[in-house]
Amino acid sequence: MTGSLLQMVLDRMFIGLRPMVQVLCFAALAVMAFAPKMADAQLSATGPVVVELFTSQGCSSCPPGDALLNELATRGDVLPLGLHVDYWDYIGWPDTFAQPQFSRRQEAYVRAAGGRRVYTPHIVVGGHDHLVGAQPMELADLIRAHAARGYPVAVELVRSADGYRVTAQTTQTVPMLVQLIRYTPRAEVDITRGENAGRDAHYSNVVRDLEILGDWDGQAPFVRTITSAAEMDLAVVVQARIGPGALGLVLGAARAPQ
Repeated sequence: MTGSLLQMVLDRMFIGLRPMVQVLCFAALAVMAFAPKMADAQLSATGPVVVELFTSQGCSSCPPGDALLNELATRGDVLPLGLHVDYWDYIGWPDTFAQPQFSRRQEAYVRAAGGRRVYTPHIVVGGHDHLVGAQPMELADLIRAHAARGYPVAVELVRSADGYRVTAQTTQTVPMLVQLIRYTPRAEVDITRGENAGRDAHYSNVVRDLEILGDWDGQAPFVRTITSAAEMDLAVVVQARIGPGALGLVLGAARAPQ
């Protein structure tokens, strides 16, 4: 069964200053991969709600967002991921976890949502809903809403002789991207320069590697064997592909068993 496209457009609001801590009303132009009729034959799967935080050690507005992610890391029903961007490195402190690909990922989210600028801290829930700044009440509401929907893709990671066996299954046939995320559960950084000079920063679920396992259309189960990495945890996230280089709604997610 092929799901038709549902275009969800939210009201537009652009915020001009990075330190502003407000709900980001990017026009959330997210082309969802499944139409309302999908419920007739949809696979209903459980999995953690994916919360991505785009942050920087050199950003004075980011510590409240980092603290919020630390709190989420204690929950089993949420997969919080810290993606450190590199575009603030020039202001005095190069982020020790930053990678250009994370900056590009944030830019792709912003473009898909109809936005024009990137901000930190910037939270993306389920690949779809955006917040700028640490907004715990709004974030809690979004997490509850995504958890209530469930996932149309069932993702499973099982230990194997070579590491882990990844399996994803769905009743839908749409363009999807399967991603492997390796992250450090806890990290501490002594920041000595820049806007956060003198801060002993604590981070949770710091993404160290984001690998594309493959494109997938859902017609047959997706199966891969992956290797584990010392001192890093693993997760697999399946997202709708809504265009070249553009990601949409998270359709399934799972952590590797400990």
